[in-house]
Amino acid sequence: MFRAAVLCCLFTFSAYCVAGEPGELGSDLAKQLGITLPSIAPMRASHEGQGPYERLVIDNAMLVDGLGSPPRGPVSIVVEGNLIKAITSSAPKALPGEQRIDAAGMTALPGFIDSHVHIGNPLQGLAGPITPPEYVFKLWLAHGITTVRDVGSVMGLQWTVEHAKRSASNDIVAPTIVPYAMFPGSDITDAKGAQAWVQAVQARGAQGVKLRGGTKEALTAVYEVTKTLGMGTANHHDQNGVYDINVLDSARLGLDSMEHWYGLPEAMFTDRTIQNYPKGYNYSDEQWRFGEAGNLWLQAAGPDTETWANTINELVELDFTLVPTFTIYEANRDVMRARRAEWHEEYTWPALNQFFQPDPRLHGSYHFDWTTGHEVAWKNNVNRWMRFVNDFKNAGGRVATGSDAGFIYKVFGFAYIRELELLQEAGFHPLEVIQAATRNGAELIGIDDVTGSITPGRRADIVLVNGDPIANFKLLYGTGHMYLDRETNTLGRKGGVSYTIKDGVVFDAKALLADVKAMVASAKHGASN
Repeated sequence: MFRAAVLCCLFTFSAYCVAGEPGELGSDLAKQLGITLPSIAPMRASHEGQGPYERLVIDNAMLVDGLGSPPRGPVSIVVEGNLIKAITSSAPKALPGEQRIDAAGMTALPGFIDSHVHIGNPLQGLAGPITPPEYVFKLWLAHGITTVRDVGSVMGLQWTVEHAKRSASNDIVAPTIVPYAMFPGSDITDAKGAQAWVQAVQARGAQGVKLRGGTKEALTAVYEVTKTLGMGTANHHDQNGVYDINVLDSARLGLDSMEHWYGLPEAMFTDRTIQNYPKGYNYSDEQWRFGEAGNLWLQAAGPDTETWANTINELVELDFTLVPTFTIYEANRDVMRARRAEWHEEYTWPALNQFFQPDPRLHGSYHFDWTTGHEVAWKNNVNRWMRFVNDFKNAGGRVATGSDAGFIYKVFGFAYIRELELLQEAGFHPLEVIQAATRNGAELIGIDDVTGSITPGRRADIVLVNGDPIANFKLLYGTGHMYLDRETNTLGRKGGVSYTIKDGVVFDAKALLADVKAMVASAKHGASN
């Protein structure tokens, strides 16, 4: 019974029928399984972040503004309170009481926006203590992430909204949080019920809705009422429902963004209507599910075909957004690389590492017998997928950066920087990657008049990193970039974000990482006793 209850709820959380508050599917599931959710993140200590200041001046920085402009500098960035006041080519005159940062040798970028996150996952509790939000938030800020869109609020809407409120007032060490509620598509099948549910979760603080499937009647109502209420929508097109509603269908109904890539190849089938599922396939067995997904793109119309071009053109015309989350599928191409990433030893929460290990009970922990054939198929799959995303971008389409960390060997913060690298692999110029990570995410969420670029009048969300990350995104990893000093013939590391400024509050990124490292060491010590 226990195993069946877990399997039926994996990932979607919406298969679980409860009579609780709208948006609380994840927390109600945790109660059923006897899993304890972590407490709200602790209040920000006096040494954790300074500001906002009446006046803060960042001098001598190279500027990458997020708007597509080439790097320029040195410049001075003047911040008053939590807003960017001015950008000057020469250092402004010092005023009494102001604070200054000498950013010589540093690059200033807009605060990064992770458009696809989960602060936590209740089912992780089956593998040990769930990652505390303090751990997650500090990893995000330490990697320059100043805004996150929690698609689904699977830890419970009330829990997530409470963190969002405390972050907005800078009471906790955390990025700005945009909470979306998870639509229980298996429970609400009519328009009236869907409308009532959306209104209820908005009243409880949801700024958007995450969908995976449902009846066309219910989903149409969701898209209509969210537009009326000014709420966002995101959809992971579950393969159980993609025959009825694929990405093009949803985009036509008003969906803002597709997550991952499910439902997109199906919109470009020309010689079939259903994926070629082999004999013995079982969607509930995740190695089958993800293994066969690696063959899906080659079943659809390919590059340079009329179907491919028409699909891109229509999505662009509909002002649609792709959030590909390439990073979360990287283990499918090279599971050993993902499993042995250099940050796992010191920065991966021990129970999270246990959650990553193969286990049929746990979503994303499916590499039971992963073969070379699986990896080759996935490499071909990702190549085709990357080509589509790059062609879409080149046609004027919006691509935003998301990580989906907390699953499949992907650790918060580190996974986001890897996504930047993978967008460059897909064909994006590094400045286009920064656009996807900043301005495009802000446009998707509807806050581009608030953040997303280093522009006077925008919120002071700024990343300062030593060196030139446009030349090498590896400088943004918390573990830095290994290099050989040829003059001394010694190996060393450079990079790592120096300061993350969120809403005018200046955080020492390396101090945040040190906190995380200590938390992980303590958790390991506790687990060994």
